[in-house]
Amino acid sequence: MYKFFVLILAFLFILSCKKTESDYAYDDINFKEEMRNFVIDISAYAKAEKSGFFIIPQNAVELITTDASVSGSIHQAYVNAIDGQAQEGLFYGYTEDNEPTPLQTTEYLKLFLDKALQAGKQILVTDYCTSPNNITDSFQKNETAGYINFVATSRELDVIPAIPVYHENQLQINQLQQAQNFLYLLNMHNFPDKQAYIQAVTDTNYDLLITDLFFWDGTSFTAQEIQALKHKANGGTRLLIAYLSIGEAEDYRYYWQSQWNNEKPIWLEQENPDWPGNYIVKYWEDDWQKIIYGNNQSYLKKIINAGFDGAYLDIVDAFEYFEDRYN
Repeated sequence: MYKFFVLILAFLFILSCKKTESDYAYDDINFKEEMRNFVIDISAYAKAEKSGFFIIPQNAVELITTDASVSGSIHQAYVNAIDGQAQEGLFYGYTEDNEPTPLQTTEYLKLFLDKALQAGKQILVTDYCTSPNNITDSFQKNETAGYINFVATSRELDVIPAIPVYHENQLQINQLQQAQNFLYLLNMHNFPDKQAYIQAVTDTNYDLLITDLFFWDGTSFTAQEIQALKHKANGGTRLLIAYLSIGEAEDYRYYWQSQWNNEKPIWLEQENPDWPGNYIVKYWEDDWQKIIYGNNQSYLKKIINAGFDGAYLDIVDAFEYFEDRYN
């Protein structure tokens, strides 16, 4: 009886491990290369629409090399397509807020970031910490590495930190390489209306602002409002970069269709358990890519028309989901 039970368990295990027909459809897909191609195409479209438009992917630093290894050669087409590389939690907050990132992780990420830096790309680091010692240490370590950084005192990216702007200046910032600091302010629910948000930002002297095209009420910022946000309190000007998720669909965006809640399009995968309302997408599918770029109704076109200086691409590391599931 015991042997029979073991055989049954073994049989069930084999069945659970067998690929389904749909799984085999992914065998010929290079998930990393598909993401590289997506970013390259986004960049080509954006720069054709607006000369000098900046493209900054967040995380997924492995895409910088051809084989995604620290010893690999530069993936030239990909690196040529981006103007900067962003990384979260390089020194603080990678595993837990206000905690130092494990040294091994930091050193691993820096090997890729330094390749991008040597290729002339601006490196933007967001560290998550709150204690004065950790905040000071974050600024110092990033400056030593040649990166600019933002210290987020809230994981929600919903507050302007009550700390001095690092390397505050009165410069007119026109190029990404001129920026000496930045503000990452994505969640606007702490502001009662657009005017309060605009006033709070224009009261600061950050060189660069990463924010959303849309306010919390769903209305997009107008070209006039975007121009207002570009002014520092001290008379200088800043760059304005729009957040854009390319590896997940968000059910609170203008493009979301209610029928998708019951009948998902072919490119829509499961909901992200950590971020309700966000859904992993098959980012290589044409229908998803058309939502992001390439036409007058695309998200990127709306960002460009509003007057943003660039796009900050998030969930570029969506390839990890597919590699873990299908490889």
